[in-house]
Amino acid sequence: MDIPVKKNEEYIVDIVDNGFEGEGIAKVDNFTVFIDGAIKGEKCKILIVKVNSSHAFGKLLEIIEPSKHRCMPDCETYKRCGGCNLRHVDYEETLNIKQEKVQNLVNKTLSNKLNVNKTVGMGNPYNYRNKAIYPVGVDKNGDLVFGVYAKRTHEIIPIKECLIQKDISSEIAEFILEQMKKYNVTAYNEETQKGLVRHIITKVGIQTDEIMVILVINGKEIPNELTIANNIVDKFPNVRTVVKNINTKNTNVIMGNKNEAIVGRGYITDKLGDFIFKISPMSFYQVNPVQAEALYNIGIESANITKDDVVCDLYCGIGTIGIFASKFAKKVYGIEIVDQAIEDAKANAKLNKVNNIDFICGDVEEAFEELIKKEKVNPDVVIVDPPRKGLDENTIKNILSLDVERVVYISCNPATMVRDLKMMEEKYEITDITPVDMFPFTSHIESVAVLNLNKGE
Repeated sequence: MDIPVKKNEEYIVDIVDNGFEGEGIAKVDNFTVFIDGAIKGEKCKILIVKVNSSHAFGKLLEIIEPSKHRCMPDCETYKRCGGCNLRHVDYEETLNIKQEKVQNLVNKTLSNKLNVNKTVGMGNPYNYRNKAIYPVGVDKNGDLVFGVYAKRTHEIIPIKECLIQKDISSEIAEFILEQMKKYNVTAYNEETQKGLVRHIITKVGIQTDEIMVILVINGKEIPNELTIANNIVDKFPNVRTVVKNINTKNTNVIMGNKNEAIVGRGYITDKLGDFIFKISPMSFYQVNPVQAEALYNIGIESANITKDDVVCDLYCGIGTIGIFASKFAKKVYGIEIVDQAIEDAKANAKLNKVNNIDFICGDVEEAFEELIKKEKVNPDVVIVDPPRKGLDENTIKNILSLDVERVVYISCNPATMVRDLKMMEEKYEITDITPVDMFPFTSHIESVAVLNLNKGE
């Protein structure tokens, strides 16, 4: 077909939809153009910056007719950072965009065209992240800086305030930079692979106010590390531990495998629902615990767990949802591949005096099969919370072969979730899909799908 748009030419277009990343979608003679920053319902002037055989990308030059949902971004670094790509849209409309995203995938993929529930939003969608990761570097004047990476680059944008992070996180990072200057501690340079401090990471217990500081270093020791760590604790009394994480590899992976507590016990705790959870440097803990609690409650209530039920929690992390489920179930088994997460999960069960849960370290694809075939465990309920790539075919096959009565699928990627649901819907009725806004003002969306076994099968 003839492509109706040309690179470096301007067009006036109507935005007919929003795409998977929240970008605007226009059609020029039925040819799709994606435009960052445009909103469905707007008329815009755009410049075509890239043309592929099936679609093109446009740059927003002028908003001729703005959407009633457009608002002024309230962040100075919004356009360069790319972390919150929906800050130009009013919050309620972002919830609608996310619901439509999941609904469109359901409509395209599933035989059962159920209506996706309204997105569960936050009462206060600001400063919700309990974990901040700041790269550390040197600016063109030779001064130490911390901040966020510019979109699609490793250029550090210095940052004083971030509306999705806890304020205390940037205050701590600013103080650490002062300490680095005072004690001549260098920042890591990606190009030369020289220098010491790569990242400053903070984890904040939302309910406990306990804070962990992690210094990711390209080496084994920080000059005057004990003095610096004690100075951090003196300045910020809620900092319960300062940890150095050793990462000497030339890699984009932020953290290495080795952690050493400089001061404190090497972990913090936080409260989620009725339970206390231990959070270590490497353990996965939902970055928005307020919404995580809402998400887990939806999942647990949907599963209708009874005291006679055996529950399998696949990709259990540090045991949060399995421990939530334990007070309703006869027995819970949690499976997770990360050693440290399983150690934390076991500690969390002990901490909460939960005695009806076992945690297994292993790849879900293999460990779940071993549990059901060798150990003869026959679950009534399976809860899955897989990574973005979704479930593997073997795990789906095992769930189908067991005739598990109820499956709760928690997903951070609706595309792979719907793909997996498609493989299961012959045997299961998908009764409910609820998006939960874990990451306000971003295009990311968490979802909970509920599956019930078709009794006629």
